[in-house]
Amino acid sequence: MRTGVFLPNWIGDVVMATPAVRALRRQADDTGGQLFAIAKPYVASVLEGLGWVDGTICSKRGAGAGTERQPPLFRRLRDARLDRVVLLTNSLGTAWAAWRSGVPERIGLVREGRGPLLTTRVYEARRRGRRIEAPAIDSYLTTAYAAGADYQPPTLQLATTAEDERLADEVWRRLGLPASGPASGLAGGSVVVLNSGGAFGAAKSWPVEHFAGLAARFASSGLHVLVNCGPAERDAARQIARGANSPRVVSLADWPAADAWSVPLGLSKAVIRRCRLLVSTDSGPRFFGVAFGRPVVSLFGPTGHAATRTHYPLETPLALDMPCRPCMKASCPLGHHRCMRDLSVDRVYRAAQDLLRRTAADGIPQAA
Repeated sequence: MRTGVFLPNWIGDVVMATPAVRALRRQADDTGGQLFAIAKPYVASVLEGLGWVDGTICSKRGAGAGTERQPPLFRRLRDARLDRVVLLTNSLGTAWAAWRSGVPERIGLVREGRGPLLTTRVYEARRRGRRIEAPAIDSYLTTAYAAGADYQPPTLQLATTAEDERLADEVWRRLGLPASGPASGLAGGSVVVLNSGGAFGAAKSWPVEHFAGLAARFASSGLHVLVNCGPAERDAARQIARGANSPRVVSLADWPAADAWSVPLGLSKAVIRRCRLLVSTDSGPRFFGVAFGRPVVSLFGPTGHAATRTHYPLETPLALDMPCRPCMKASCPLGHHRCMRDLSVDRVYRAAQDLLRRTAADGIPQAA
């Protein structure tokens, strides 16, 4: 049995899908089958190091290895000779590509009018005709169960590669961070990682001055702070480090100090894997912290917590009770962005201190 699994299109959603992918991997192992990821290039690397897939089919049409463009996705699926596809995406387009490819079995949630394109239809719970919003982790697992996979706990899981860890070692050395414990990097040390921004839009961002104030508080307590960033957050990360005004606060944007440099996804995984605590907006790296068993303080503004609940006892979600949230907008439609601006540094720091107290001395989280 050759199974293709359509991965979600956002980094955090792929991490939330790892219990479902793990279930499908174990099913493939039990039956002597193969499992292929169908994913966009920027999310395919999320699963690197786990060894769960036998190959990856790029779901985005673009230039191939040569000079000719790749054929449409449905042709690539047909060429892969898949026996079935499991759709962890909710779009009509992915279901259409699977149907057009002629893959005999197509399993997924009935959304976006794509029910007729599926051979195994998964229906969401409803109350009085309205869909009940379930955590994405649970929805992905339900789809895997519909494909015949056995039960898996809703525990997020990631891994790093040797190259990821080598780069993290270099970051620690170049930025003067203290050793984070044994060579495995699992014993959390004294480095707090801050993650600002997110691909969703500016509305998810906590103000730079708030992050700088939080970093200064951590530094004054004896901890070191590393500000994580992607290409779009380099300037903000530098501003946070400068605003904290402490040699204990450094930024990945300054390693090396090159405007064209960007943080590989695997490096972000590796630095979060070895941190003592993560404070993050509701973005992909938030889920890295959960998957690696780090204490996590998650900051919510325009988005709600229900759909991305992680079932993880050492994640503390923080949000203000405001009538306008969650609005699910990329920028504040009212222009004030109070859902994030009014979330105080004191409240975030208190939540972080509580998690640090609930963490064992060697940095490995223990449930309360």
